[in-house]
Amino acid sequence: MNKFILNTLGILLFFSSCKKDEVVTYADTNVTAPSAITAVTAGQSGKVTFTVSVDSKLTATYTATGTNLTVTNGSGSVSGSTLDVNFSTTTDGAGSVVLTVTDSRGRTSKATAVVQIGKVITEQLVTTNVTANTTWTADKVWILGGRITVTSGATLTIEPGTIIKGQAGTGSNATALLIARGAKINATGTAAKPIIFTTVADELSIANVAAGNFVSPNLAPTVNGLWGGLIILGKANISASSSGTQKTEVQIEGIPTSDPNGLYGGNDDADNSGVLKYVSVRHGGTEIGAGNEINGITFGGVGSGTVVENIEVVGNQDDGIEWFGGTVNCKNVVVWNAGDDGLDTDQAYRGTVENFAIISAGGSSFELDGPEGTYGVTLSGHTFNKGFVDVTGNAGNFIDNDANTIVNHKNIYAKGFSATTFTQNITEVYTTYTTTFGITFSNIVMNVAGVDLFKYIDKATALNVPASITAGTTITGGVDLTAFTGWSWTAKADKLK
Repeated sequence: MNKFILNTLGILLFFSSCKKDEVVTYADTNVTAPSAITAVTAGQSGKVTFTVSVDSKLTATYTATGTNLTVTNGSGSVSGSTLDVNFSTTTDGAGSVVLTVTDSRGRTSKATAVVQIGKVITEQLVTTNVTANTTWTADKVWILGGRITVTSGATLTIEPGTIIKGQAGTGSNATALLIARGAKINATGTAAKPIIFTTVADELSIANVAAGNFVSPNLAPTVNGLWGGLIILGKANISASSSGTQKTEVQIEGIPTSDPNGLYGGNDDADNSGVLKYVSVRHGGTEIGAGNEINGITFGGVGSGTVVENIEVVGNQDDGIEWFGGTVNCKNVVVWNAGDDGLDTDQAYRGTVENFAIISAGGSSFELDGPEGTYGVTLSGHTFNKGFVDVTGNAGNFIDNDANTIVNHKNIYAKGFSATTFTQNITEVYTTYTTTFGITFSNIVMNVAGVDLFKYIDKATALNVPASITAGTTITGGVDLTAFTGWSWTAKADKLK
């Protein structure tokens, strides 16, 4: 009996021990990299998503390393079936991310994801018109591959600090940025980040502008004619004629008549063509025909709804800035080294240009014409108020008026006159004007000898010089030249003194 009991207990103990030694199995730990290549641009951040499989009875941790990139979450615990490895980049080329997962039983799995880091695109060639709202960003240099038009209904926004470069081209292939009637430009730069239009020959870079270096590193400020210019057209009134008949719209100079986007004019004096602030235009004025060049900036029929403040033209082959009719007001304007005239007005322009400087124009500092048609003859004209003019190098006149010019000259100081040739004249001071309001002068100070003042005024004598035009070395109520400090090449070259 006792022997039977002992045998039974032995059998029970045997089966009990077998149950305790039963083997537990675990699913394999696996890591799978995505099959697709992850693509980013140098300087950008990105992530790679791995698929991870770990037995639910286990825990796991991971480590991640990178080649030609920096992993920003290089270790941690595994949770779920996917794991994102984040990274940053600085250099283009091939890269990779290696993810290693280790479970709580010490088993590991590893996978490698391929990353392609693209080169930063710092230049963007533009060869087609802008037909929808578009933004040109400051992280690229935008290359004008021809005459690029922002068409009616579209707005081109240009970020502060952006560089736009025009390719070489002449005739009908001249490069230019044209803002057509009904289109808008929103070029709102800042004093710290001006928007710069220049030529592809200019080595000015994004890094230069970001560092506050706005001067061309390789081109002199006298270099001109290497591309076209900036042309803005609107729907405001103009005074143009054909065979003696008043025209409400005409083709802007510099644009072939075959391009209907070159038409300007209308009857909306409050028309809005956008915003120009802290914009510098350089080295333009390429020739499109014999004696026909593009101005640095051209305003054709631009209305008073347009905002123009802090603009500069340097080294243009033709005029610095020219207004054809319209009512747009402009503030803080500087022109340096224009090949022809500094500031030019035509076709009954009726806006105000306030706080301006003209330095060393090749033609006349001012070339001021009046109505060409019947419109504007009886209306008040335009005004130049608070100006600084250096006529050094002028081949033309200080102020070249016509008998039909309608303009008010106010608070202008001029220097640089020859003391021997007396060629930098103010014209049409004693003319019988063909318009209702004619030409007025108020507080014009010329840095010349008092006894010679009359010699610089067309048809004047020593006895009849207008009291509003005087000789002197200073002016009260004149220009504020600090408006150009910091952002303009002219000020950086110390030409405003």
